[in-house]
Amino acid sequence: MKFKRLLLALSAFTLAAPVVPATAQDMSFDAYLQILIARARAEGVSEGTLQRMTQGLTPNMRVIELDQAQPGSPRRSGYPALQPYLDTHVNPTRIANGQRTFASTRSIGQSVEAKYGVPHEILTAIWGHETNYGSYRGNFDLARSLATLAWEGRRRDLFSGEFVALMKVADKGYSRSDLVGSWAGAFGNPQFLPSVYLRLATDGDGDGRANIFTNQADTLASIARYFKDSGWRTGQPWGVRASVPAGFDFDRVDNEVYAPVCDRVHERHSQWKPVSEWRNLGVRPQSYLADDVMASLFRPDGPGARAWLLTSNYRVILEYNCSNYYAMSVGLLADEIAR
Repeated sequence: MKFKRLLLALSAFTLAAPVVPATAQDMSFDAYLQILIARARAEGVSEGTLQRMTQGLTPNMRVIELDQAQPGSPRRSGYPALQPYLDTHVNPTRIANGQRTFASTRSIGQSVEAKYGVPHEILTAIWGHETNYGSYRGNFDLARSLATLAWEGRRRDLFSGEFVALMKVADKGYSRSDLVGSWAGAFGNPQFLPSVYLRLATDGDGDGRANIFTNQADTLASIARYFKDSGWRTGQPWGVRASVPAGFDFDRVDNEVYAPVCDRVHERHSQWKPVSEWRNLGVRPQSYLADDVMASLFRPDGPGARAWLLTSNYRVILEYNCSNYYAMSVGLLADEIAR
């Protein structure tokens, strides 16, 4: 799970929730766990679930190490090249596995695409990036990880809310052994946080359960619902390659709007203009993009390198993970899967 996405998943306290101390590790883990349990109980989680999900719970120091190793908000200049990232994430093996998954889920994918308007290949690419098409979903005890991260205190509001959300997921009948995933609390094929599961996990095959662990229909429908909820526009590509004339003055179209979230991602994109206006400036999409579509010019590796015109659907991918490297690789992987 990538942390800029985690920061968008804050869970609000209810009026009934106990007051949580403001400083990190200001009491023993066991004492703080009782606060979390009391909050979950106040929000309707059953006693049976609370007992089975917290019995013998201890802090996981490895989780704290991993969390403290995460970068903050660096203010460095320059960006790593895109191609090395693509070489790892859009390589022949991942493409081939994606094409096999795409083919084996064709009927399900077409049904989900018809309902939500999100292309099957995009859903498959997200699945591939998050868990390598379900081959590895993480093996951390989510209850232990989230309780540890809440107790640690660096992002207590986030992780205390996610712990309570996890108890609500467990209350739907999932065992503690089912609820394993990444060290930061994400789980299942699409690596949803518990709060995202409660909000968007979807029963894709009508069996009455949103099983994002092993059920392909539920996995694809849940990702599609996430994208639709984030504003995916049906029938519009995420972006297309573009040719840029020699000597093009990028400063003329530089985006000077400050993005309060993921600023280093959005500062790399140009102003948004209709495709017709980009054509007038000499920037030509290399595949079909309607003249009235709003697009942003992106040259990830600078002047003279490859360029793309990105649509608002690219920003939807960023909602899943706010990283240009991630979003570009999802889009390019999806294009390869669909070939």
